[in-house]
Amino acid sequence: MNSHWSRRTLLGGGFSLGAMLAGAPFAARAQAAANGPPPKFLIVLSAFGGANLIDSFMAVRESESPNAAQLNAYPNDLVQTIGEFRAIDLKSKAIGAIPASFTANQSNFVKKHGSDMMVVTRTGSSVNHFVGQQRSINGNAAWKGRTLQEAVALTYGQGHAIPNVHLVNGTGFTEHGTDKSIPTYAFGERAPSPNLWPLSLDGYKGVRGAPQRDLFEAARRLRNDQLDPGSDFFRTFGQSEKVKHWQGLREDSLRGVEAQDLITKLMLFPDSPKMPLTASGLKGSDLGQKVRDAFPNYDFDPLESQAALAFLLLRYGVSVTVTLGPEGAAVFKKGVTLGQGGLGEGDIVNTPISFDFSHQANREVQAVMWDRILKTADRLITLLKSEEYAEGKSYWDHSMIYVATEFGRTRKRPDNAMTFGTGHELNNGALIISPMANGGRVLGGVDPETLMTYGFDPATGRPDKGRTMTESEIYGGIVQALGIPTPGAGLTDMRVMRRT
Repeated sequence: MNSHWSRRTLLGGGFSLGAMLAGAPFAARAQAAANGPPPKFLIVLSAFGGANLIDSFMAVRESESPNAAQLNAYPNDLVQTIGEFRAIDLKSKAIGAIPASFTANQSNFVKKHGSDMMVVTRTGSSVNHFVGQQRSINGNAAWKGRTLQEAVALTYGQGHAIPNVHLVNGTGFTEHGTDKSIPTYAFGERAPSPNLWPLSLDGYKGVRGAPQRDLFEAARRLRNDQLDPGSDFFRTFGQSEKVKHWQGLREDSLRGVEAQDLITKLMLFPDSPKMPLTASGLKGSDLGQKVRDAFPNYDFDPLESQAALAFLLLRYGVSVTVTLGPEGAAVFKKGVTLGQGGLGEGDIVNTPISFDFSHQANREVQAVMWDRILKTADRLITLLKSEEYAEGKSYWDHSMIYVATEFGRTRKRPDNAMTFGTGHELNNGALIISPMANGGRVLGGVDPETLMTYGFDPATGRPDKGRTMTESEIYGGIVQALGIPTPGAGLTDMRVMRRT
């Protein structure tokens, strides 16, 4: 960022205040929510490219499979059993053809958070990235096509300024659902650049040389009450639902967002020469240092910046659901310059195309990317546990992390190979972490002869080798664990996925 930084310059680069506002009148929604149930928070932590349970919490030892030499079964000493879970801790000097050493760890997370972890098997219906991603969050149109995020925002988000925020972009994990009957405030709002997005949440603050606020508000009233109603455009199109929606965004909803001073509460950066907030009449968030300590690479690592803002959005009551995840580009440790001395231990933070680089080196990529996902989840959980929500309960007591992925990976490998590529595979499962889930459980199992997962009884959790779980069943279990009423939805009662 150069020394000529200005908020107006940044806003000119594609940040839009109007695009960030929830659709229904905020004051009315807040009043309606006052007597509603305490909110539950959903964090969708997407795992682009196929986060595979056979390479993590349902790993199989070579001694357990009669076909181990041709299947993705792991050497016995690499597989730890922790309660009902498996864990892989892997070191390697390379990621396939990339000479970059790494150390990846899954066991620490399982030991720390196993009581809140629930692994469920699932067989999807598409190996297309975008379609599989959509179905991982809408259950293959399980409930009129609404996504998990929309269901949470609709149930718990009325009193929140921007209930549903998507921090990772360009994936099916953040697509709108197809249920057009829900109010627009429940649809996801995209934050194209989490570090700078808070600057778009006030139309006045930070604009150098701006007139006094009362003059600014008078100009708004003149525009809204006289200039626009008298224009040819409004005389022609003023009764359009889209125009009415836009008017609501820039009037009541705008005032609701600005009144909360979100431009300050959500500002990750401290004042510095590179980000001269004070010179523009701005300041960093009161929780900024706490978040920066948890995510020290927020200024260059896309996933850390998303996670940092996700916590602030939940903690300050702005949102009830946030969606984040690794992006497709490779990410390198801060200070690494390609072509100068090669890559050292841990220099690759995010593999190219994330989990989908398993096409080249399945075990190494799965290890690196699962390590990245679990470290992000751990830091978010730690932050949420450290903040009291009410009556001695923390924010984490009201939260769920759903690690959403579109499919699994194929199980075959060349004889006894440690490095090999895999393709897309419908058969897989999902990781859910929450005090509201039936924690400490692996629901379903793995056939040691094929390494394919099988299902479970929705009521008792008893393994059922003749059954595979559908996208709609797992969707229903997540919705039900979050306490969302589903009358008339026709969802299977997945009581075993709920903590009782």
